[in-house]
Amino acid sequence: MSKLNRVFEITARAVALGVALAASASAFAQAPLELKIIAPAAPGGGWDGASRSLQQVMVATGAAKNVQVVNVPGAGGTVGLAQFVNNASGDGNQMMTMGITMLGAVLTNKSPVTLDSVTPIARLTADPLVVVVPANSPHKSIKDLAAALKADTSKVVWAGGSAGGADHILAGLIAKAAGGDASKLNYVPFSGGGEALAEMLGGRVAAGISGYNEFESMIKAGKLRAIALSTGKRLQGVDVPTLKEQGMDVELVNWRGIVGPPKISAEQSKALGAAVEKAVKSPEWAKVLKQRGWEDAYLPADQFAAFLKSDQARVKEVLTSIGLAK
Repeated sequence: MSKLNRVFEITARAVALGVALAASASAFAQAPLELKIIAPAAPGGGWDGASRSLQQVMVATGAAKNVQVVNVPGAGGTVGLAQFVNNASGDGNQMMTMGITMLGAVLTNKSPVTLDSVTPIARLTADPLVVVVPANSPHKSIKDLAAALKADTSKVVWAGGSAGGADHILAGLIAKAAGGDASKLNYVPFSGGGEALAEMLGGRVAAGISGYNEFESMIKAGKLRAIALSTGKRLQGVDVPTLKEQGMDVELVNWRGIVGPPKISAEQSKALGAAVEKAVKSPEWAKVLKQRGWEDAYLPADQFAAFLKSDQARVKEVLTSIGLAK
């Protein structure tokens, strides 16, 4: 074999090897992820539902090869947050579901671990909140409730979810917008909508707040009167005016998002974001949204990070005004 042919042969082998290595690296980089999603709440709640819905859709769409959901309940999600930050640091195969309630819980529980430690991946969904009163309530509209709040905020007893959560935050915003004393907000937190419902039907509280879907059956049965939605626009097929329609400049939704651990690389963050985006832009996810009554609130990582920062400031301002944060 001539020297020239030998050079050509060596070059050809090198090129072939390079192509094979590149293909292998590309296949490795694009291999479906095997993920663990931390749901920082007990089974059956909103974060658990969002985690398991995302799990199913990611696997169904091929966005991930395998997804495990692990429940870590406690303290409005801050127990799960602490474990996630401490145990998953640098792990590009883990994510955690969270939302506006965690923003409040970090403040009200004075959590030593905050959301500044996590890596924003995406905002996912939003639940419209509804303000309801018992069917026999003298408050026929949000204006009636606002007048009562302005006259004596402490005499209006609210029922809702956990202290510092979305329901509590909305009650504080309404009290402030009504011209009442938000520091005297009389809010009773309940672990579930069923307990809050019993208190309202028993006449022990004046008003309640929860996700619209949670109270929908009682509203349609005429046992509760829905007087306002917290969304920027009306829900399709729901004849309930928004707060803004009724002259109250308040808008809030119970949003949920997904975050990665601290100290993951830009490549790891990008891979998680791409997998989540593939899932939430699929027909399978659209079906989940419809079945659950969730709004599509998707924001990619950069936009979610900016939103998270601004919402943390807003939540802190509200909770400070009602004495739950400093």
